[in-house]
Amino acid sequence: MASRAKQFNGLSYRALQQLNGQQRRLLAKADQQWLKANGYMNLGWSNVIQLQQKISEFQGKTPPDDPTLEELFLQADRVGNKYLSDAEIAEFNQTLAQEVSEVSELIDQQFPDTEVEIIDFSQPRKPQKKRSRGR
Repeated sequence: MASRAKQFNGLSYRALQQLNGQQRRLLAKADQQWLKANGYMNLGWSNVIQLQQKISEFQGKTPPDDPTLEELFLQADRVGNKYLSDAEIAEFNQTLAQEVSEVSELIDQQFPDTEVEIIDFSQPRKPQKKRSRGR
């Protein structure tokens, strides 16, 4: 009689690990940190099942807050990069860097730094003596 591989909710060990990893990344940072602090791991059959159950609990509670604009842009960037070639990504990054540099130059022109700062390195700095505590 051949032994059958263990399954949990129709998922093999490896498939459950992958699902846990994907779902964990979607949780709020505070929930992710709580899982780590409380020893929930994605290694070992019983640990993987416990992690899946706890992630399901977190997903069942109140819906996450609306993502920030920054999070939305980062997510859109990750999704968009899947459909671009390496050359297109490099070209976009180069164009972006050039535009950022031009904006920086315009800001420097509009708000010049007129204050002169002088640092004198000619005099060696005196080492501070250790203060002894009265014993």
